[in-house]
Amino acid sequence: MAAQFGRRLRKGAMNTTVAAVAVAALAASQGPGLVTDGSGRQSATGTQPSPDAPAGDSATGNSPYYTDLPPLDSPTPSPSATADPITGDAAAGIPATVLDAYKKAADELRASKPGCNLPWELLAAIGKVESGQARGGNVDANGTTITAILGPQLNGNGFANISDTDNGRYDGDSAYDRAVGPMQFIPSTWAWAGRDGNDDGLKDPNNIYDAALAAGHYLCRFGWDLSTDSDLNSAILSYNNSTDYLNTVLSWLEYYRKGTHEVPDGTGQLPSDRSDEPAGSSPSPKPPSKKPGTQPAKPPSGGGSTSPTPPPSTPPSTPPSTPPTPTDTVDHLEDAGTAQLTAMAGDTFGERISARAETEAGKGVAKVRIRFSIVGDTDTTFTGGEKVATMVTGTSGVALAPALKAGEKTGDFTVRASVVGRSIPGIDYAATVTPRAADALARTGDEALTCVAGGEFANQVQVKATYKGAAADGVAATATLIKSADDPTANDKGPYFKDADGTAVRTLTGLETDADGLLTLPKLYADDTPGTYLLRITTTGGAVLTVELTVTAAPSPSPTASTSADASPSPSA
Repeated sequence: MAAQFGRRLRKGAMNTTVAAVAVAALAASQGPGLVTDGSGRQSATGTQPSPDAPAGDSATGNSPYYTDLPPLDSPTPSPSATADPITGDAAAGIPATVLDAYKKAADELRASKPGCNLPWELLAAIGKVESGQARGGNVDANGTTITAILGPQLNGNGFANISDTDNGRYDGDSAYDRAVGPMQFIPSTWAWAGRDGNDDGLKDPNNIYDAALAAGHYLCRFGWDLSTDSDLNSAILSYNNSTDYLNTVLSWLEYYRKGTHEVPDGTGQLPSDRSDEPAGSSPSPKPPSKKPGTQPAKPPSGGGSTSPTPPPSTPPSTPPSTPPTPTDTVDHLEDAGTAQLTAMAGDTFGERISARAETEAGKGVAKVRIRFSIVGDTDTTFTGGEKVATMVTGTSGVALAPALKAGEKTGDFTVRASVVGRSIPGIDYAATVTPRAADALARTGDEALTCVAGGEFANQVQVKATYKGAAADGVAATATLIKSADDPTANDKGPYFKDADGTAVRTLTGLETDADGLLTLPKLYADDTPGTYLLRITTTGGAVLTVELTVTAAPSPSPTASTSADASPSPSA
């Protein structure tokens, strides 16, 4: 994929002596897993993008990007928050609103996906390479770009071929998709990856807060740990599938980690070299700095490009000259035999969803991307914690979705399958999450449960719930002291529990088994009525256990010995 964009060259080549110094400087500071090439570019060792990975599976559709490299000297950030915000190397300056968006997004990911270990500097590195930090911070107070940042048409002419998926909603192009906004999402990716990062109720790819948060979630979507080299490289390559892109982002990541500083919006340093332009092209004009009460002049729009070709006023009248892709031949989707989708809360669904991409004649189409999206009010996710998964069809045209992991919210929801890059009807699969259940209950002890009338039982009742032989955790249960085996209504005499106020109660609801399936009932007491009584425990799922309780009569009082002595005979006269 990298080859179609041409060589990634840096404008202003260094002479041999300077290059040697540069290589040594970067090599001395690079982290493990990185090497430095002859241009001073840091590279990931042992990592190669997949040449077969579809462009639509990346965040950007493998759109062009800026290839400028950071200075070889470490940046000198401002010594304090009160210092002049423009001190330090100009390349290390990040516009205030843009920098705030990166840090806010990283903070949110630290809370929601702590295992990802996403550094805000990675968002800054990608933002630099994708759009030059929103074209030098050319954003309004809410973080929305003042002029559109659009990539070129992905029409197969030197780029990927991605037909329009959003009817021009985001990119203004109803013929082909374009990468949009400061983080350069293609519309088909934004449709599921978009986030509301500034809490305004919108998901706008042109807003740096929304785009930065979406990029963070995108990079963390497969449970990757970005503190490890292998996962970091995989995440970056998933954003844009190019080794040169990976190495450029890693160079900026390393640079920003050494220090950055805030600069006013609209004054950030703009890059000049782009991956689809020959070296030596004219640099981008820098927008004038903002002044209080004024708006900066609008620079040219266009996906990271400073002199983009405007979209055509009408769609092309003839199809691209490139041969049709497998996706172009898909006429419809079919269910590939998915069985009923039902699972208990907290469990993994035993059935996986499968969809088949077919031509009009019903022939399966291989190498087609199928997106599976979870829709509805549910906390169920695919394995890995994501709501969306994109899979590629095999030789039979079938794509198998990852396993579904039920959350705690019960009820119905939908999983929708759709073809990435085609506007054809999808398939909806109905799924249901049922409450946690048990099919068996048993006491954990076998001691007799007896008590003297008016006293308390020495042992508490403990039971274990199982489902298909395994411990059933989190199962709702009810305990009732019933009148008889044939009459499950609550008794009005005999043993009882106590509520928080010490009042006698004979039905307990809202009970739940613990992580080991165990349930220990509160202490039992007895009134003054001897007899044999029954305690019935029931759970969600139909498990029932009846326990016998015995209340014995209180012992009779011991007779009191007579304290009077027999009368002695009177002495004889």
